Amino acid sequence: MRFALFADIHGNLEAFQAVLGALREERIDSYICLGDIVGYGANPGECIELVKDLDCVTIAGNHDWAAVDRTSMDYFNPYAREAVLWTRNQLRQENQDFLKGLELIHRFDCFTIVHATLKAPEKWKYIFSISDALQSFQLLSNPILFVGHSHVPVVFEENGGYRYYFSQEVDLEEGRKYIINIGSVGQPRDRDPRATFCLYDTESHQVKIRRVEYNVEEAMRKIVEANLPPVLAWRLKDGE
Repeated sequence: MRFALFADIHGNLEAFQAVLGALREERIDSYICLGDIVGYGANPGECIELVKDLDCVTIAGNHDWAAVDRTSMDYFNPYAREAVLWTRNQLRQENQDFLKGLELIHRFDCFTIVHATLKAPEKWKYIFSISDALQSFQLLSNPILFVGHSHVPVVFEENGGYRYYFSQEVDLEEGRKYIINIGSVGQPRDRDPRATFCLYDTESHQVKIRRVEYNVEEAMRKIVEANLPPVLAWRLKDGE
């Protein structure tokens, strides 16, 4: 099986369309969305519709649940909070219902997906370090956990000890466990503005992180014209 995984679209239609265009060049058996379809960007409804059209397994991100009042915004920064409140007013009832129905964790036979962490996923903690990853490793019942949330692609590996590294391709080895952050489609934060997505091939036992150019200027223009905080547009240009 060849899976295409993506996360943190954040209402960035231009970035998501570019990712889907790149994936049309691949042999994909199944699509998977790790949450945060909305928030920050100017096209939340359109991005939800594209996800629904893919008929893919989709889990909730913090912005998805915040947009339908299923999680608190107390810890959101002022820009994120303003974007969530704006997004609430843009969504048709059917798309609100779609976001409300999303769960936090989904387990496949050979891997698991969650937006944030396996330990208390509803608290939306980040995995930035090995110490952050330990509890998720302990709760992981199969070899691989795919996550999003931080918008930075990184690999954590358990093999007796622990290590983390940045790599565009990972050859999965038997007897090891992996937590793989697949980066962000719509708002990368690793100083590379290109949209990010992931390919997982269960036959070759290989995970690939891929980047694709998109029309950043158009995504920025829409954010500004929607009267969303301008910083949400500016950060797209530098990928931070």
